[in-house]
Amino acid sequence: MNKKKKKSEMSLSLWQQIYYHKSSYFMIAPFVVLFTIFFILPVIASLLLGFTYFDGVRMPKFIGLENYVTMFANDNVFIIGLKNTMIMAILTGPLSFILCFILAWLINEFPRRIRTVLTLVFFLPSLVGNAVIQMIQVIFHDDVRGYANSLLIYYKLIPEKILWFRDTKYNFILVVVIQIWMSLGAGFLTHIAGLQTIDPEIYEAGVIDGVKNRFQELFYITYPMMKPFLFFSAVIQIAAAFNAGGIAITLGGLPSNQWSLHTIISHIQYIGVTRFELGYASAVSFVLTVIMIAVKSGITKLFGSKAE
Repeated sequence: MNKKKKKSEMSLSLWQQIYYHKSSYFMIAPFVVLFTIFFILPVIASLLLGFTYFDGVRMPKFIGLENYVTMFANDNVFIIGLKNTMIMAILTGPLSFILCFILAWLINEFPRRIRTVLTLVFFLPSLVGNAVIQMIQVIFHDDVRGYANSLLIYYKLIPEKILWFRDTKYNFILVVVIQIWMSLGAGFLTHIAGLQTIDPEIYEAGVIDGVKNRFQELFYITYPMMKPFLFFSAVIQIAAAFNAGGIAITLGGLPSNQWSLHTIISHIQYIGVTRFELGYASAVSFVLTVIMIAVKSGITKLFGSKAE
């Protein structure tokens, strides 16, 4: 019966198939509309504007590949931003992903009430991000009123105050650590949810089949069962890593000292909002989009097609 049904569906025209599955298309229509408005159209717009000179006032003027040539050949600040973005992505993306999984795996073993409290603690920075940033600014304030400077001077660990987010010796690593902490929430919650979906009887069957310890259990049972959740979490973590410019701008200013905290996101805001070179900003935005899509494709290959 199923084979006959499939053959009859294949014999239908495209519009007939759409009508036949109209309820399914109706269900996914809101997502398709929102995805088109907030992703597809902006990407197309940035691609087209990237070939123009546009200041937001006069009509865009077509200049071909000039923006892209300027970006990679003449814009040293963009190269600094690209380098900082890649370093942040390499440091914060995998580290936060691994930390999320390890913490979720450990906390999942606690009783339900303790697990709920710990889940809230780790997810809290994602809920109250602005409050966390303000707290960090108070702790690492530039003068002696900042808690970090006050304590370090009191215990004579430093001779004078440190300008935490202006001093190039400290600001980058501080932003990386803060970014890792801020990005734990969503990925951690995803891993906890994934671990809760695994049937305990599967672990019992694994023991019967020869699983001898928790690490074998993790490798042979937990990891394969968690692949879809790991894939989703990895995409979230990488996206957060490439969009780390917001925290850098808030803490280090725009521009930061010697461009030490400059990222691609910072560069887009700097040339788009400060210099009103919207065509050039669109070209940089499109390059960032291409990089993120390429990284997402790499993650898909890493976790396999089943993760999709």
